Amino acid sequence: MDRAFIKTPLGVAKLKGNADGLSSITVLNTDETVTDIVPESLEDAVYQLNEYFQGKRQQFDLTLNPEGTDFQQRVWQALEEIPFGKTVSYLQLSKNLGDPKAIRAVAAANGKNPLWIVVPCHRVIGSDGSLTGYAGGLHRKKWLLAHESPAKQQSLF
Repeated sequence: MDRAFIKTPLGVAKLKGNADGLSSITVLNTDETVTDIVPESLEDAVYQLNEYFQGKRQQFDLTLNPEGTDFQQRVWQALEEIPFGKTVSYLQLSKNLGDPKAIRAVAAANGKNPLWIVVPCHRVIGSDGSLTGYAGGLHRKKWLLAHESPAKQQSLF
């Protein structure tokens, strides 16, 4: 499995993958040395993530190869359908998957998403609009949603 560490506005991200696709992207809470030479299998992912953070990309076009149960895979595929700049509630996501009673299972699968940003679990919020639960930390979820917001906050100074 190839690995690369890249700098992002939210910390160092660790990418793992190979010729079969990208298997994980995680943001680290520790400093890690940024990769000087990115493995060929991860070059496109690094390029697209950099474009995302520069505000030049709203969708990813990558071969994904995350490990998870069939149910988790279904949830992660549903997450990919949430448009850039939009959010859905955990309840709505459960309904979209055909079982509104599965809200806790959907939330658990969402929390196990191994592909930070590319599979946009940060776009799922509480039914009341609250920023509930995010494995990367609520400060990162808030930043990502603001980054994707169509109405950017203007500074008065």
